[in-house]
Parts: sequence; C-alpha cells; structure tokens
Amino acid sequence: MRMNARGLVLGTALAGVLSACTNSSLNTASSEAVQAPAALSTQSAADPVADLLSRMSVERKVAQIVMPDISSITPADVEKYRFGTILNGGNSGPNNNDFAPAPEWLELADAYWDASVKPLSGGEPAIPVLWGTDAVHGHANVIGATVFPHNIGLGATGDADLIRRIGAATAIEIEATGIEWTFAPTVAVARDDRWGRTYESYSENPELVSKLGVAMIEGLQGRPGDANYLREGKVAATAKHFFGDGGTEQGVDQGDVNGDLAELMAIHAAPYPAAIDAGVASVMASFNSINGTKMHGNEPLLNGELRGNLGFEGLTVGDWNGHGQIKGCTNSDCPQALLAGLDVYMVPEDWKALYESLLAQVADGTIPMARLDEAVARVLRLKQQLGMLDEEVRPSERLNAGQWELLGHPDHRAIAREAVAKSLVLLKNDGVLPVKAGANIVVAGTAADNIPQQAGGWSVTWQGGGELTADDFPGATSIFEGIKAAANASGGTATLSVDGTLADGAKPDAAIVVFGEEPYAEFVGDRKDLVFRDEEGLELLRRYREAGIKTVAVFLSGRPMWMNREINAADAFVAAWLPGSEGAGVADVLYGERDATGRLSFTWPATCEGNPINSPEGALFPFGFGLSYGASSELATLDETCDVLTKGGAEEWFAAGRLADRVKALSKGTELPDLRGRAGGVVAIGVDRNAQEDARQITFGPQTALELSGPQGGNAYRIEYLVSQRPAGPVVLQSGGASLDISQELLVAEGKGWREMVVTEQCLAGLNNALTIASKAPFAIQISSIAREDAAEGMECSF
Repeated sequence: MRMNARGLVLGTALAGVLSACTNSSLNTASSEAVQAPAALSTQSAADPVADLLSRMSVERKVAQIVMPDISSITPADVEKYRFGTILNGGNSGPNNNDFAPAPEWLELADAYWDASVKPLSGGEPAIPVLWGTDAVHGHANVIGATVFPHNIGLGATGDADLIRRIGAATAIEIEATGIEWTFAPTVAVARDDRWGRTYESYSENPELVSKLGVAMIEGLQGRPGDANYLREGKVAATAKHFFGDGGTEQGVDQGDVNGDLAELMAIHAAPYPAAIDAGVASVMASFNSINGTKMHGNEPLLNGELRGNLGFEGLTVGDWNGHGQIKGCTNSDCPQALLAGLDVYMVPEDWKALYESLLAQVADGTIPMARLDEAVARVLRLKQQLGMLDEEVRPSERLNAGQWELLGHPDHRAIAREAVAKSLVLLKNDGVLPVKAGANIVVAGTAADNIPQQAGGWSVTWQGGGELTADDFPGATSIFEGIKAAANASGGTATLSVDGTLADGAKPDAAIVVFGEEPYAEFVGDRKDLVFRDEEGLELLRRYREAGIKTVAVFLSGRPMWMNREINAADAFVAAWLPGSEGAGVADVLYGERDATGRLSFTWPATCEGNPINSPEGALFPFGFGLSYGASSELATLDETCDVLTKGGAEEWFAAGRLADRVKALSKGTELPDLRGRAGGVVAIGVDRNAQEDARQITFGPQTALELSGPQGGNAYRIEYLVSQRPAGPVVLQSGGASLDISQELLVAEGKGWREMVVTEQCLAGLNNALTIASKAPFAIQISSIAREDAAEGMECSF
C-alpha cells in the first residue's frame, strides 16, 4: 500500500538517488516498502478486481474508461461520474493556471481523490481516481521541477544507467505533487527528422531506443519483483506510441505509415517487447495510421500484435482525442476504439457526450459487457498494482508528497547536469576547444542566456518558449551563467553580448555563439525540410571570423539540421540538443571539466532537403559519430548549395485578402471576385488571420468545387490553410487531368491551426496553371495565401 510516510526523514526519501551513481536501480522507499502484489486473474473469486467488477454498475464501469482533462472537470464532476482516470494536458494546470505553484497541484490531487472515494449507495465500491501527466523530460509542467534534456540528447549519451537515474528522480518529483502515472517514455524510432516530435525519440536506431526506453521505465517504476516496484517513490510508466509514430510519410505528425507490416514492425514496434518485459504498466496507442487504418481503431495490431504476439497484459490508453480520428468516429462517439482493443479513452473536453454514447452502446449491445469488463479490469488492476486499492491514502499522505524541496533537488539537478554534459556531440574542433584556462570569452546569441529556449517544448507549457522567462524556471542555470562560472573558475572572463557587439578595442580570445530552434511541440514542429532559416548564428559566426576571432558554435535543436554554412563559419561546432534546466553542463564540456563523449543517435544530413537518411549514404556525419578531445578533426569546406533556399520564387495568387491580377476564382462558371461571395454552392467570406479579413473561409456545399486559374509559371502550389472540422466526405484536388484525394490529410490537419500545403507533380501529375478543390459533402476550410512557385526537383507533396 502507499502508506503515510510523511514522518520519514528526507534523507531516506533521497537515499536511492544518492546511491544511484553506483547502483543501477534507484530505490527511494524505506525498508518498510511493501512487496508488489502477484498478478491478478479476474476468474478468481478471491481476486479483488473481480470482486469490484461484480459490485459495479454499468455507469461506474463506463466512467472508469473515460479520461477527461483537469481543465474541463471539477471535483464535483469526479464525485458525480466517478471517472477512472484523469489527466493534465501540456497546457492544463490547477485552477486553469499553467503557472500554478506546486502546492496547488497536490491540493487538487487531494480534491479529486476525495471526490472519487466518497461512499456510494447500495454497496457499490468507491474507487480512487488515477491521475496521469506528461512528464516527458522531468516533471516539467510544474514550476521548480528539474528539467532534464529531451530524449534526443539522452540518446546521444547512450548511458542506460544515467537514464535509469533520471527516471527515478523524475518519479520522486511526480510523487511530490500527488500524481501516480506518467505518459513516458516515448519509445518512437524517429526515421524522418522533419517530424515535430523527433526530439522525443532517443534515436533512429531501434536497439538504442529499446535499451534506453527500458532504463527509463525501470527508473520510473522500479523492476518487477523489486520491493518498491510501482510503489513508494515510483510511478506508473507508459510506452508510447504504439506504433509507427516515428515513421510517418514526410514526418507529418499523426500521419500515415505505409509499407510491409513485418518490415514496419521490425523498426517501429521493436522497442515494445523489451518495454513489456520490463513490466511497463501501460501502452499508449499512436495517432498515426498503418497502411490506412488509424492505430486507435486497429484491432489486428492492438489486440493481435500487442496483446497476442507481444503478450502485453497491461493497460492500453488512447492519446488526445485519437479515437476521434477513426473513420466513422467523432470525439464523442466511437465504440470502434474500445472494440479494437483500446481500454481508456483520452477525451479531454467531450467526456460527457462520450460517456453517454458509451452507456447507450453497452445498453444496445454494440459494446459487449465482456469487453467493457475486460477494459475496466485493466484499469483496476493498474490501481491495485499501485497500491491504490489497499486502503484509502490521500495523495498528500504518501511518501514524498508535499516535500517541495524534492522539486529541483540538488541531487536531481546534478544528474541533469551530468546528462547535459554527456549529451553534447562535438562535430568539429579545430583546436579551440576545450577553452584554455584564463581565456577571455565573449558569449553571443539570443539563446545564450535563455532558459526557456534551452528547455524546449513540454516545459511549463505545452509548446514551451513564448511568454516564458527565467523566472518560470527557479533554480535553473542558463548556458551563459554556466560559462561565466567556468570562466571565472579558470581565471578568465566571460562577457554576454547578445547581438555580438564588442567593446571598443576589445578582442576576446574566442567567441561562443549560442543559437538554435525556437521551442515547439508535436505537429507545430513539423517541417518541410531541414533548412535552419534563422541566420542570427550564421551572421555572428561570420562576423567574428572576419575579425580574426576564434569561434565555437553551440547549436540548440530538437533534430539534426542542415548546418553546412554554420559549420564552415565556426572553428568548433557543438550539437547541444535541448539541454533543459542545467545549462552548466554545457560549460563542463566547453571548459574541459568533462571530455566530449556524446555520440550522434541520429544521422546528420549533408544536404538540406530533409529526405530520410538513416544510413551512412547521404550523411555528413553518420550515426554514432562524435569527436573527443585529442581526436583528429580535419573537416573539408562543406558545400553550402541548397536548392530549397534558391528555388521557390513565388508568384502570389491570393494574399492579404486579395486575388492577384489575372487570377480568377470561379464556381460552376460564376466568378468570385477577390475570392469573396456566393457562387455554385460555394460561399467565401473574409476572416481575420493577421489583419482584418486577410484570409477567407470557404464553405462548400455538397458536390461543389472552387476553380482557380492564373498565369503560367512555377511547378508547385503553396497554400496556407486551416481546418477546424474534418470533411464529411471526399475532398479532391484536380489539375491537368489528374486528381488527388486529400481527405485523410485534412483529417490530420483538423484542429491543428494554420498549416502549409505544397502540391507538386509528385502527387498531381500534369500540374498546370489551373487548380480545382472539389468536395462531395459540406466542408469548410480557411485559406490565407495561395502561391505558384518553383519547387526543387523531386520535391514531394506535403500537407
């Protein structure tokens, strides 16, 4: 059971972390920890899960498989419906405050718990609610928590023991806030770096992902058979997303994965057998489709493969409204997902309508009672493994609860700093590194003293960055702060000059330029190519080189990118990934306190187009590459040619709310001047994107089409668009006698804000100066720009 251990001294709670540097398993529980329960069978009369099921009403059973977000429910809702699980999404905090202080998280956990265990009439059991969170690089939703490097950096360490210690420290910080379950680790095998979640993947290599995924699971949960497995000081882990999330075409988040099933599984399902053997408590279904079938509704894979061939017996949970993407489903009505093998619906806002539809479907036999009982039993079994059914122990009465000194504890930060240092990959070094003792250094770039940027996405907020400041990361150290401390310790100096300006007459011994990607998460980070277009770092490096100053480039990113120009301009180049809260780990390597030991867990591209590599062919630096100090580092001048940058001279057809001269928009022969008005069943009205009525909402009636035509030129269309609700029927693009059904792509785009569609001859052969959008059912789309442009040869279509 999760006992009341508030009286235990802090030293006991931290004992496992302190000893973990020499012990492969963290154990934060005291010697009083209870043995994990034996596996349960719902066939046994003595089985508490079977006993609970036998006394539950259908209403309470259905509530166990519905997971709302805390932003849309109150403790009163939990008391009324008795949800089995709840979550906080990346932008959800207590009292609808992303920036809520840690005590409010625990207070809310108590409030939900108390509501869930209030006695029910008629002898029906009151079952505690289980709270899940996305602690993907530490408990980073909570202000003050240790923010560890994202998985791409951890993959570069290759250090399973380190990752295990990170998992254990994370579990302690999660438990401090009263939460029992994390949706981590991501065991995606990212094979297209254009994907916006590449940084959540340890590697493109399935074996490395498997090894490090197991280590994280063991750190979070403990090992099966250990006294504290899923008990004190531990939380339930989730292997996600089953499967194929890292293999979508063109790296489109939630997109399509196509190919021979056995070959796909050999790569993308490879980490799951090891995770299952490690006792992972839950598996999250993936948003993507496999050969046209969405994973949330893919019974042959969720049941046949995951449960049958791989032998998983735990809980299968959905992702954020992922069930709503199944053909024939909506967020509020989807028996298909449960019948396919999903146990819990993650339905952040539409929980009430889904609850009611599920009740009706059980009543009319659409959902067999046996299937409902099976799913509910898995929810209950996880709670039983966590000790939640043994006796009523409020979240605030657990081992580490409310011990706020555990959030960002110095021992956890030390582990994070070690991880940062071990994650850095030295790609080039002409002898400027390590920085010499006593050197006078200038540190430039907007990312140098920018903790939100070095933390990346999933840091306090879902997307990270934006309005966040250093104040939202108390106790954290920026990269510059770490460099300054190391410089002072060596007898030298470090001066911050964000724009690179030097004092009159001053010439530093070297310049360290810190720059990189702005934070992002999930589909917001999807890219069409791997060009890094922000030239701030490039300009600083070139300016210092022209002044005869040695330079070190420190590049922050969630993926390898085409950096030939910056590598040419720098004397040393360091891939620092997204290091998190402990920026001093960067200085540990730059100043030689630690050797450069990081090795690429992803292939680094030689060209800019972004097509998947995953092999030495086409690589600038292959998987496993990384320099150590003292190693030879001769690197010839790199080719800086990039067709993506030189092509694309666009001719705007529609922009700033107006059609260009010689461009016409028609429907059934009737013109829509400036893409506005009514014609042939199509209605186009002005809407605001960045300025008043600078975009259009185009509403199609059934069997209607919008026809666009303009001057000759270009070999591609680039369209900025937004889809609020998926099409009810096929939507087709037509040009030059060819047609392309884009219904699935528009489904993926639903609710994801403004996106960019690029249409080339690769998917629409014969593309010419006329383009038609046709819809067979009512459908609405917003468009802010349409352009004809010259695309690089062979450029694929993307949406």
